[in-house]
Amino acid sequence: MPDFPALDPAFVDPPRMEALVPQTASTHPPRFLLLYGSLRERSYSRLLIEEADRLLRCFGAETRIFDPRGLPQPDDAPDDHPKVRELRELSLWSEGHVWCSPERHGTITGIFKSQIDWLPLETGGMRPTQGRTLAVCQVNAGSQSFNAVNNLRILGRWMRMITVPNQSSVAKAYDEFDDAGRMRPSPYYDRLVDVMEELYKFTLLTRDRADYLVDRYSERKAEGREPSGTASLASIRLPD
Repeated sequence: MPDFPALDPAFVDPPRMEALVPQTASTHPPRFLLLYGSLRERSYSRLLIEEADRLLRCFGAETRIFDPRGLPQPDDAPDDHPKVRELRELSLWSEGHVWCSPERHGTITGIFKSQIDWLPLETGGMRPTQGRTLAVCQVNAGSQSFNAVNNLRILGRWMRMITVPNQSSVAKAYDEFDDAGRMRPSPYYDRLVDVMEELYKFTLLTRDRADYLVDRYSERKAEGREPSGTASLASIRLPD
């Protein structure tokens, strides 16, 4: 190895192709957690999430939609609050997320941000979001905008998630859903299908490699942990 005075060779793990071959290949359906950002009775972010949920299930996935009603504000309840526990357990169970927020005052809603604020980067040696895939969506009351999805991407990066390139932004959402809450045929609907297809593919590609992909030299060094190879999210289950 060339001379790197600041580098501790005991914790270096040069990327290698063979490490990307999973020790075991998951055979269960991909598992997705879907979050939305409005408590309105006719919430367009919820309707879009429900449409995404139908698509993912059609592709063969197992899904859960988290209902944010009753979730306390961050730091206003203990970590064992039932809604907080439910959210964290669902995230640990998941292998990918779908996030959708309305754009309000040029950014995501407080309802949505509170959900992410209750998800710690690490708890009890487990990381509820790291290495999971993420697709981001937004709904708009007016013309098309990308402020919310851009902010969701920032959140996804901070939560150490693998955010897929495609995204969905639905303008004038009140025109895009019928009275039954189903999304009407449109280029917006076609884009949502594209995003869910991409999320599904990226999840199949990364879920058995996620722990290796996000394994970091700095963390191995801080923990005194030598490179340990690949692992999988597949062993994490919802409680019975």
